[in-house]
Amino acid sequence: MTTRWLLVTGGAGFIGADFVHHWCQAYPNDRVVVLDALTYAGNRRNLASLEGRESFRFVEGDICDGLRRGVAHRTIVDNLLAEEDINAIAHFAAESHVDRSIIGPAAFVQTNVVGTFKLLEAFRQHWQTKFC
Repeated sequence: MTTRWLLVTGGAGFIGADFVHHWCQAYPNDRVVVLDALTYAGNRRNLASLEGRESFRFVEGDICDGLRRGVAHRTIVDNLLAEEDINAIAHFAAESHVDRSIIGPAAFVQTNVVGTFKLLEAFRQHWQTKFC
């Protein structure tokens, strides 16, 4: 079986970290790269037992990195795609507290809609260049 190189966004959050632990146990030969902004919802301690494994890498960063500075700016996702041989995604990065969305919905739209679109677009461009 081919080894997967999996990017997990939001992997330090409650659901993301549980997914990462499950994945690493079920598929020990796969490489897992976690990208998390470590906001109110994420905590690096959720992944402490995986630190030090060769098949695991944690990167602190935001899927929206670069979006506020202009289209031409290279994002952290672009950098990860250039550094790693990522061929699968599990996307958990999101603003998730409904009470906060009522007070200020802009961050939710930025991360949950625009950030997701930019993440998918980065992968589409990377894979199109790589495989087409």
